[in-house]
Amino acid sequence: MNTLLEGKKIVIMGVVNKSSIAWGCVEAMRDCGAFIIYTYQNYRVKRQLEKLVGADAPMVECDVATDEDVEKAFNEISTKYGTIDGLVHSIAFARKEELEGSLLDASREGFSIAHDVSAFSLIAVSKYASKIMNRGGSIATMTYIGSHRAVPNYNVMGVAKASLESIVKYLAVDLASQDIRINAISAGAIKTLASSGIKGFQQLLDSASERTPSDKPVTTREVGNTAAFLMSDLSTGVNGDTIYVDKGTHLS
Repeated sequence: MNTLLEGKKIVIMGVVNKSSIAWGCVEAMRDCGAFIIYTYQNYRVKRQLEKLVGADAPMVECDVATDEDVEKAFNEISTKYGTIDGLVHSIAFARKEELEGSLLDASREGFSIAHDVSAFSLIAVSKYASKIMNRGGSIATMTYIGSHRAVPNYNVMGVAKASLESIVKYLAVDLASQDIRINAISAGAIKTLASSGIKGFQQLLDSASERTPSDKPVTTREVGNTAAFLMSDLSTGVNGDTIYVDKGTHLS
């Protein structure tokens, strides 16, 4: 274990199972000495999380779809654990029927849900996290190249990720007065529970691997390593940016 994040308390949102990108962040940050506080959406996710980290791990319920729940969660974090030093937002959702076919077939409700959970939630959690975050703190969120390329079947999620990346830039300006930085990580195609809902995802995964200079897919741990860097004091000069962690897939 190294000491890159020793003494830092990091909230990680979005761990569902070992294939989660958020879990790669957990592994990397624990190995760097961070104290991890987990959030979970509901009781079902809590049970899954307990299997990974144990029932005694610091856990707080947080459904990002409601402002009241987000506020309550960060008040609870403050009461139990005091101030925090970082936050990883690894949350996205779109209904399965919105992740196939044409964007022309997207429903108004499905579009709204995807943006609410996948993009607006970053604003909501940043608002309340920043109230209990130490100066010099860091926020990171997860995006994907479908934000600015038309990826088959990604549809409303691609548009939501474009919104998310824009939100990062605006929040970087808003949070600068508190000496809090915020960045996005554009992770390569990784097989997770969330990505399994995208029609034809296996073909997308194969294509991404073929386009990397090394012909190797990126791993959740590699994404986690970059997130650990962004949580650390080594990244104080990086703000409002999108960092690609995709083994070079975005180059072609």
